Amino acid sequence: METSPGGEWKYLGTQMTGQGGRIQFKIPDKLGTGLYPVKCTVKGDKSCAEGFMAVVPPRTECVVFSIDGSFTLNMSLMGRDAKIRPGAVEVVRLWQELGFVIIYITARPDMQKESVLQWLGTHNFPHGIVAFSDGITPTDLLKHKMEYLIRLTNECKMSVYAAYGSSKDINVYLSAGIPLSKMYIVKPKNPKRKHQHAEVCLVDNESFAAH
Repeated sequence: METSPGGEWKYLGTQMTGQGGRIQFKIPDKLGTGLYPVKCTVKGDKSCAEGFMAVVPPRTECVVFSIDGSFTLNMSLMGRDAKIRPGAVEVVRLWQELGFVIIYITARPDMQKESVLQWLGTHNFPHGIVAFSDGITPTDLLKHKMEYLIRLTNECKMSVYAAYGSSKDINVYLSAGIPLSKMYIVKPKNPKRKHQHAEVCLVDNESFAAH
């Protein structure tokens, strides 16, 4: 781990992986607020996995975006030439410029990390924390989102200022303690369908421009 942007790498220790090839590692030193590059290297073949670790003060405010169904028009960013919903990037960028931490959440497994990050980068979405599902075939995709958001608020002590998603995310957000007043939900494609939560703010299905 680098001690600071452009600083020296610092060795933190060795950890054995579990059966699924994953590790849980407790940082031995108390770190100051910042974004730290992290690298895990396999002792045998020297292959490595890289990422970033964010250290933020308690009660840091964030804005959550559920990727599938809210950013794309065809519901899946893994399909060929997935069409982006107009205005999506601008909405995320606005929240970032206002000083909020951006969190992208998806029920997709982390084995799809490179494809998802490439799609976000190709469309110039602002940098943010990207949360994937643990494992390859989670039994309950929406439950993963809920549990992550609960950890985010209860353990990481972050505060969700607003949450974007599709109609399937409403109950997930409610279960994680996010009130309807903080939700921005993409309208169902069928305009005749009455929305089950009248209090939630609806975003146009075709574009974020009006929002």
